[in-house]
Amino acid sequence: MSKLTKNQKLVADKVEAGKAYTLKEAASLVKEITTTKFDASIDIDVRLGVDPRKANQMVRGVVSLPNGTGKTVRVLCLCTPDAEAAAKEAGADYVGLDEYIEKIKGGWTDIDVIITMPAIMGKIGALGRVLGPRGLMPNPKSGTVTMDVAKAIREVKQGKIDFKVDKSGIVHTSIGKASFSPEQIFGNAKEFMATIIKLKPASAKGTYVKSIYLSSTMSKGIKIDPKSVEEILSLIHI
Repeated sequence: MSKLTKNQKLVADKVEAGKAYTLKEAASLVKEITTTKFDASIDIDVRLGVDPRKANQMVRGVVSLPNGTGKTVRVLCLCTPDAEAAAKEAGADYVGLDEYIEKIKGGWTDIDVIITMPAIMGKIGALGRVLGPRGLMPNPKSGTVTMDVAKAIREVKQGKIDFKVDKSGIVHTSIGKASFSPEQIFGNAKEFMATIIKLKPASAKGTYVKSIYLSSTMSKGIKIDPKSVEEILSLIHI
């Protein structure tokens, strides 16, 4: 067996193999086992008892993380001239219309989120081949197609994220940074899990939340006991 590095041994000593931790314990532990020199992302992976191939079992939603994401989110607002001033004031990094549509057609995607208005979706449809594979296509369900672009920009800048279950029934998303306090990580994870549970499809059979893992970039996953999450959420009347 190859010798463990100092950091690997530190992690092995702290995380018990096979043990399921409470969400609160995991929020502290994930910081202790993060040994990267950069500010790593804190990720949560939730395996759900759904069949995403069935339209009525697709779990997709948005959540406003109370402590933000810790990331700088670059926002492009494609809007009519009368909404430009409000979009800039709300914090959009890029604001305009035709010139940015041309840039995207040319392959420019140096952004994280696009927010637009219903009247403009006709123009954006042609960009599907560029935006779709990168997850940048605006969508009314995620709140990125709206009449109130300024409000949507502020929410995204403050920590609103959208997520959806993948083909294998797993929802994966980042809920913070390793520089966050355990309380901030716990608060974001709790809010995310509350949203997941609210979105349970009526047609889902059996156990809904099958497993939960918390990890940071390049760290080992910490197994979380789904019952501990259900107990916390029952106290806040989900």
